[in-house]
Amino acid sequence: MALEAYSSQAADSVHSDVLSEARIACYKARDAFYACLEKESDKKPTESASVGLLYPAECKKNREAYVNQCRPTWVKHFDRQYCAKKRVQRLLDDNESRRGPLSLPQPYTFKPPCSC
Repeated sequence: MALEAYSSQAADSVHSDVLSEARIACYKARDAFYACLEKESDKKPTESASVGLLYPAECKKNREAYVNQCRPTWVKHFDRQYCAKKRVQRLLDDNESRRGPLSLPQPYTFKPPCSC
């Protein structure tokens, strides 16, 4: 009887230290993968990841560790975040020539009709 009480109690409790360790391991694997992407950014991306993310073959081991350490929904979420950040950065970099003071149109000056 004591064994049944212990097993039901253990099943209901959540070990937050285990969850924390898993989350930290996931973040480390994620950061290593994205660091590899930045380091190997001059290489041609040949591998495909989730949400259309492409990466070079040199980062394949990091990607496998990342996918193994993190939940699939987290991987998708982080890949989306990374792609969005890169898209914004690319837009900012492409529009470098457009930076600077804005040239606004001159205010319209009303000319009264000619009183002839």
